[in-house]
Amino acid sequence: MKYRILVGKPDGKRPLGRPRHRWVDSIEMDLTEVGWDGMDWIDLAQDRDKWQALVNTVMNL
Repeated sequence: MKYRILVGKPDGKRPLGRPRHRWVDSIEMDLTEVGWDGMDWIDLAQDRDKWQALVNTVMNL
């Protein structure tokens, strides 16, 4: 016998209020402020020196 497992709310209602802000959204907003919005930031984070330079630039704004 197979059972279906329901995850979440079965009635399908959304939570009230604004959508939550994800940390990915924060990173993308910071990159647009600095002017690095066109690049893939995940690949940038793999290079420690470049990521450190980016973080220092954003922190000094």
